Amino acid sequence: MIALLAAAVLTLASETSAGQPKPPLAHATVPARGDAIKVGGDLYALHCLACHGDKLQGTPQAPGLMNSGAASVDFQLSTGRMPLEVPGTEPMRGPPSFPRDQIDAIIAYVVSHGAKGPDKPAVHSNGDLTRGRKLYEENCEACHGATATGAVAGFGWLAPALLQSTPLQTAEAVRTGPGIMPKFDERVLPQADLDALAAYVDSLHHPDDRGGYSLASAGPVGEGLVAWIAGLGITVVLMFAVGETLKAKPRG
Repeated sequence: MIALLAAAVLTLASETSAGQPKPPLAHATVPARGDAIKVGGDLYALHCLACHGDKLQGTPQAPGLMNSGAASVDFQLSTGRMPLEVPGTEPMRGPPSFPRDQIDAIIAYVVSHGAKGPDKPAVHSNGDLTRGRKLYEENCEACHGATATGAVAGFGWLAPALLQSTPLQTAEAVRTGPGIMPKFDERVLPQADLDALAAYVDSLHHPDDRGGYSLASAGPVGEGLVAWIAGLGITVVLMFAVGETLKAKPRG
């Protein structure tokens, strides 16, 4: 019962954060042949500078970006986690606040000013699902859940659901370690393993529920509860029907 309620709360929180519209932002237009770095600087000054500083050095409200390369910036912007509406709160997934060309412009600006973090990783679509499942079970399942629906990670943080993540976003999170998530560089997780893990997470978006309705992937506790309630209900109805039938029979 507790597991079913927890799964329902996490699912509702994930859907609410993903679907809640953000206030409109003032966007600069990226010309077809314009200077992307300059446009990125204009966008950074409008939406990022107050928290991250004019030299990417950070402020008391937000960390610096000198160790955030293209992968980290792309992950935070493409998943709608940044710009953060309320500084100091945990970034949650939502609709991106910028179109693709403006995200690329901000990335170009940040990287051109000395950010030295990982570049956007390459992801190949032919990852080994069996290997990916093993890697997920060993490194991800404890926080993100067996079916990637999210869970409580500890210290007041939520490990988000991964059911909307693209393979690239999954790979970026693995390489950069957003929030309290550990980062896995190529020495720890080689390219073939990264491809396998991204492919397996992507496969969880459309699970093969051969047993019928998945019940929000609540697991055996939730499934057992539904089976018990349904079985008991059907049994009571049948007993009542049989009893009424016997009472209606004439006694000879």
